[in-house]
Amino acid sequence: MADHSIVHSDDATDFMADYEGFGEMRGFTDELGCEQIAFTWRRMPPGTGGKGSYGHRHTDQEEIYFVVNGTVQFKLGDEIVTVGPRTAVRVAPETYRSVHNDGPDEAELVICSIRSENAEAETEMTPDFWPAD
Repeated sequence: MADHSIVHSDDATDFMADYEGFGEMRGFTDELGCEQIAFTWRRMPPGTGGKGSYGHRHTDQEEIYFVVNGTVQFKLGDEIVTVGPRTAVRVAPETYRSVHNDGPDEAELVICSIRSENAEAETEMTPDFWPAD
């Protein structure tokens, strides 16, 4: 393996590509050839995210969310917190979580964790986690 890699966001996997109007969620992990770290960038237009949908948690992954710009709400277990730009949020593996952009502006987040070998097997979902208002 090379000692470095470079990937533009246009070449990273867009997990939101099938969901028109919900922004982008670009996973750089595989494209960069990461062995230890998962790295994701998310762009959230106003009114998009987790409200009215599921929550999830990871059996082995602690996650760090860094809000680059905009203001988003996190539902972490039963608690809802509002987080603004240049703020980091750590979420323990056992905590169900969901993120929503209720604000009038677009939001951008960076998400980091350890790399998962089988993300689907290590992710648990709960329906109706964050009912819509």
